[in-house]
Parts: sequence; C-alpha cells; structure tokens
Amino acid sequence: MTAERPQVAAAACTDASAARTIVIVGAGQAGGWAARTLRAEGFTGRVVLVGDEPHPPHERPPLSKAVLSGTAPPESTHLLKPEAFAALGLDWRPGAQVLRIDRAARQVVLADGAVVPYEKLILCTGGRARRLTLPGADRVPLHTLRTIGDAAALAPVLAPGRSIVVVGGGWIGLEVAATARQRGADAVVVETQGRLCERTVPAEISDHLLALHRAQGVRVLLGAGVNGFATGGDGRPVVQLADGSALACDAIVLGIGLVPNDELARAAGLACDGGVLVDAQCHSSDPDILAAGDVAVAANPWAGRRLRLESWQNAQEQGIAAARSALGRAVDYQPLPWFWSDQYGMNLQIYGMPGAAHRVVRRGDPASGSFVLFYLAGDVVQAAIGPNAARDLRFARRLIEQHKPVDAERLADPGTPLSRL
Repeated sequence: MTAERPQVAAAACTDASAARTIVIVGAGQAGGWAARTLRAEGFTGRVVLVGDEPHPPHERPPLSKAVLSGTAPPESTHLLKPEAFAALGLDWRPGAQVLRIDRAARQVVLADGAVVPYEKLILCTGGRARRLTLPGADRVPLHTLRTIGDAAALAPVLAPGRSIVVVGGGWIGLEVAATARQRGADAVVVETQGRLCERTVPAEISDHLLALHRAQGVRVLLGAGVNGFATGGDGRPVVQLADGSALACDAIVLGIGLVPNDELARAAGLACDGGVLVDAQCHSSDPDILAAGDVAVAANPWAGRRLRLESWQNAQEQGIAAARSALGRAVDYQPLPWFWSDQYGMNLQIYGMPGAAHRVVRRGDPASGSFVLFYLAGDVVQAAIGPNAARDLRFARRLIEQHKPVDAERLADPGTPLSRL
C-alpha cells in the first residue's frame, strides 16, 4: 500500500538562495518527506535535517513485521537509496539533538553547541514508546518497538524454544506477538482492558483479532493488570500480574502506546495539548514553525474533534503538506484517517472514525475471514473497517469522501458491486 510519491530532483544551493534556511527537526518518515518535498517543489536554499537516530529517514511499520522477522534488512525501510538521498543536497545531522528553540532569534541550538538559524522550522519529532514505572521495571530488560535499534535488540529472542510476554493488546503488541509466533517463539499478550484494541476498533473486530491470535497459539489474557516485574531463579524476567500469578519468559515487550515528543515545542512556548497544536496549513501557534507526523495535533472534520494521527499515511502526507506550506503554497490538510495492520497474512484496514452512534452495516461473512463493517450516519457512510477486504475498502473510501447516500441493503449485499453505489 503505497501512496503516489513525487519525483525528487537534485538541487544544489546557490549563493542567492543560501541565506534561506529551512530546518527540519526529526528525520523519520514525516521529516524525510518534508525534505524531499522542499526539493521537489523547487526550493534551492539550505535544508538542515536533524535526526536523533543515526539512520537516514525511514518508515517504521515494517519494523514490527518484515524487519523484526528477519525477512527484510533494516535498510529496506529507508525512504531513499543512498545516491538519491545524497542528491537532495541536505545539511544532514544524524545522531544530533536539538536542545532548544530560540524563537526570538529564529534559531535552534544543538547539543553539540551548534546554532542553526532558520527562516522556517518544521517539527517532525514524532514520539517515543511509553514506558512503565512499576516495581522492578528498572531491574529487568523491558523491550519496546519504535526504532531500528529496538527491532535489532528484540529479533534474536524470537526463535523456537523462546518466549515473550507482550504487555499491551494494541496494534504494536499484536504485531509483535504475530511475528513471534511466525518465528516459532511462544507469546503471551497481557491486556488490561476487556478486549483487544479497545480504543480504536469495535467489539466485533476485537473478537476477530482475539480469535485470530488464539488460533495461532497466542495466549491472550484480557482484563489482566500488571503489578510489577522481577527476575526468576533461573535469571529470566518475570511479569507479576495483579491476580498474584506470574509469567516467566525470555523477553518482556511493552506495547502500551506512544508519548508525543513535544517537550521542545512546549519549552519554546508553542501551544500544545498532547502534541503540537497545528492548523490545516500545519502552522503551530508561531507562524514560522510548523509540525507534522506523530507529534502534530489538528482539528479533523472526519472525527469532529482534534486528534493526533499515528499512522504511516499521516506521517507521509502531513510531512509533504508542511513542506509545501513552509514554501507559501496553498495547503488545506484535513485527511480522512486511514490505518492498516498486517498480522499472520491478514490485512486489516480502517477508513474514517467509527463511532458508537453510527449504524453498523456488515458486508460479507466474518467466518470467511473477509468482511467489511460500514458505519453510517443516516444513509451516509462515515467510516469502514474490515480484514482482507482491500478492494471493497477502496470503494468505501470513495463513499466516505463523496458523502453520497447509499441503500443499506445494497451495501450489505456482497452480490452488489460497490462500484455501483
């Protein structure tokens, strides 16, 4: 699933444009696409790309799947081949940290003492894996999966005869559990809520995910609290549960959500609320500072509220939008949320924001492993979700975006092509 990508032409800084500097803080997917887009849009000034990881801009979704399973090397996640990346002519600062933003002087101060002025600043600082501060958390290794380094550290444990406990039954946790089972390791998922992915999917999808994982041999514990961690007599880590039981394993993986890296923005006095607040042009409360990707919070008309979109689609498209906006191009970024997950060969996609007030129309038989749930307000489709139904969901996206009234009975009938609706 790839979006149309702009062609990137090499551009060298000229004396006339060298005074113009755009700084991008964060070299993940959003930051990488922002840099690509600046060049694609003809910007020939200085582009400073600061990343706290040693790797060039890359995508994160494969880290929990192909990279973790060993079927693809880490380099496969890079947005550009080395020669194409070099051709962008960036002032690339890998493994660097921005200490602070001086808005009055319009410059950023790096940990190595460097001071970089900017005309425009684009924050693509993303987020970090949430940690736990429970008893024993500082005495046992607790894996997370956010970076290439995280995947490299966890991969050796996923082998026949080994076992992991995943704390958190959300998307990352389930994808790690699926990869573990596919590599022959045992996996236990511990989820405090009453069902899997409770915050993001309806009960029917949670049930489908539960059945899928249990069929693959994953032990799933729902409504199970974690009290702490310890080291067993054999030296292996142990997860201590609230009911008094304990789970010994070879590795503990935390999949309990993302913390937005908005500290830099907060310290600079930018408006933040669980991330950097931006408008449809990706501008923060400072018109010379923009934000994109996992750190940005914006009003979303499809959701009817402000939200932070943690998705591959948003990281790419908002990075593009922020770069175009920084150049003064007309931008109105109000995306239809789209999320996907791959587990055991199952592809699950979500378009829009399913809500409790929506009427649900099912198309297809869940027992077949391929079906779609449509969410309607009146006779207009507002959202859709389903496993192994990519073609139907492409048409569902069109129905949502067109606000076109549909007949619920025809929508539910697999014999009626969605193209006719």
